[in-house]
Amino acid sequence: NGDASNPACCGIAGVLEAYQRSLRRVQLYGPTNFAPVVNHVARSAAMVLDGSQYFVLLIITDGVISDMAQTKEAIVNAAKLPMSIIIVGVGQAEFDGKIWGLGETRGRLGG
Repeated sequence: NGDASNPACCGIAGVLEAYQRSLRRVQLYGPTNFAPVVNHVARSAAMVLDGSQYFVLLIITDGVISDMAQTKEAIVNAAKLPMSIIIVGVGQAEFDGKIWGLGETRGRLGG
């Protein structure tokens, strides 16, 4: 949402508002490293294991992931935390589920 001291969005309307605000302030460019942001949200989720909060990380990207191995590791490490990760590809880059290694693993990350 652009507020580092309180990064939460309230509901879908809050997510859409944060997205619209971000479009005006953020310029997309590479490299596209996801692991740092996944790890950041995972640290926040790990501090609230009592079921009172659930974290949704929405990543909107216009490029292929530059740190794939680190991103996979971060996602696997976060798998048991109260969080979901949604990655949306926009633009002309090739966004193929196979780059994630999901193919025949039924949604589990493969090597």
